[in-house]
Amino acid sequence: MTQRTEPGKTPRDATDAAVLRRTRFGSLPKRIRPEDTVETKPATVPDPARDTYNPDEWLVRYCL
Repeated sequence: MTQRTEPGKTPRDATDAAVLRRTRFGSLPKRIRPEDTVETKPATVPDPARDTYNPDEWLVRYCL
């Protein structure tokens, strides 16, 4: 592999720059799981008095 150097720079300068660049940008950042990118929370506070359903009460009111 041949290295291209800028005018006025020696091949050693280009090699040093390549080493620095590889040190800084040589690896990808850590992977982020999709579960870590989403926050889930209820849109409203659950109301226990509103969400109670008693099937026996329904039977007593409408079937007897």
